[in-house]
Amino acid sequence: MAIDKAKVAVGFVASGVLLVFFGTLLTFVGPIIIDDQVVKNTVIDPQNQMSYTMWKDVPVPFFMSVYFFSVLNPKEVLLGEKPAVQQRGPFVYRKRIQKDNITFHANGTVSYREYRRYFFEPSMSAGNESEVVTIPNMLVLGAAVMMENLPFPVRLMISATFKTFKEGPFLTRTVGELMWGYDSGLVDFLNKYLPGMLPSTGKFGLFAEFNNSNTGLFTIHTGRDDIRKVHRVDSWNGLTKLSNWNTPQCNMINGTAGQMWPPFMTRETTLPFYSPDACRSLELVYQRDGEMKGIPLFRYVAPRTMFANGTDYAPNEGFCPCRQSGLLNVSSCRHNSPVFISHPHFFNADPVLLDFVHGLKPTEEEHGLFIDIHPLTGVPLNVSIRLQLNLYMKRVSAITETGKIAEVVMPMIWFEESGYIDGPILDTFHTNLVVLPAVMDYMQYGFIALGLATILIACLVHHKVKVSDEERVKGAHDETKKYIKN
Repeated sequence: MAIDKAKVAVGFVASGVLLVFFGTLLTFVGPIIIDDQVVKNTVIDPQNQMSYTMWKDVPVPFFMSVYFFSVLNPKEVLLGEKPAVQQRGPFVYRKRIQKDNITFHANGTVSYREYRRYFFEPSMSAGNESEVVTIPNMLVLGAAVMMENLPFPVRLMISATFKTFKEGPFLTRTVGELMWGYDSGLVDFLNKYLPGMLPSTGKFGLFAEFNNSNTGLFTIHTGRDDIRKVHRVDSWNGLTKLSNWNTPQCNMINGTAGQMWPPFMTRETTLPFYSPDACRSLELVYQRDGEMKGIPLFRYVAPRTMFANGTDYAPNEGFCPCRQSGLLNVSSCRHNSPVFISHPHFFNADPVLLDFVHGLKPTEEEHGLFIDIHPLTGVPLNVSIRLQLNLYMKRVSAITETGKIAEVVMPMIWFEESGYIDGPILDTFHTNLVVLPAVMDYMQYGFIALGLATILIACLVHHKVKVSDEERVKGAHDETKKYIKN
């Protein structure tokens, strides 16, 4: 039986039209399908095994790198000379994070406590925890500033107490002791007779209260009712606002808990989060686009206004009393001790701070903090949070331990908390968020291209069949005329 090429061509045209229609449909439906999958996998729900496990146990390796500013001229500092410091480190600790006491609530929120533990990593460190460094003694120099307005006889008694317990203005101890605590007769005395004056009841160390501790009771939105609210803090320790600061704006608890953010971010989106360690909400801003192993990302950094004083940035007036821009006064939530937070080496701070200390060289590459985040899902891919702890020191009359110390904001340590997605988690991320969307793109445009090509070829075939039929009819007509004429 002869094949009707014209009908075949029409069939191919119809098939081509269907392919174009299906491809065009995919261009509209495809993004909707992807967005729907993002929403389903972003909601905090135990049934979303991969995303829930990432949120609960944070399987990404996280590290804290600590750098000490060892004082090179402590005797000269007591005579009023400018401090000279040498950066020592890094001393690297693996940070283990795990959420516990997880409770889901009917209003679309979930409560939990996040516990953290630190483990020293000798192979990643520049030395071991037995290395000895010299830093200001916070118990003496910090207390001196706190007591400067007390009556003169009381300050004399305080100075005598320091001498009794052999506490001097500077400490020369091992890294391990300074980090996690050391025995001190003065600490024991204060804990016994003035309970609550110190942040811990055991040994005194810069990070003693952080190890084997939790960050408080967070209640955050699961995103079940509104994906735009996922991970956002509803309350912390039962509070919806703070009381440390001087204005309602500064006391607000904004953003997330600092680990994940809502999906579908744009370049205008900011990254607000609440930090219990900084006692306030912070906000990062978009800097640039980037890529990590084929996965698109947005880089977010700290704006210059983050630690600006109230004079340079009026909304920060509520965090005062302030000193130079670039310093955050956290004394109100640190037992009134004269402690300031800044970026390492006073990066992005008032340049005058560098004039008071020898040995500081700030650079954005080494001392700027950033978060690289996947904008579609709100999941951080690479994180580096860098902060510095500083002590405000000065001469206080009657407390002879302060000598003739010139007024200075003294850097003590800076630390970097860093982590990035790698291994199987990154591979899964790459497959679901790069490969599959790319395949869908290729499919939709492939269907359209194949459909158009099919229609074009079918039309050409149909035209050729039509021309051939016309020529055959004309030839038969000519033969008939010729036959009649003969």
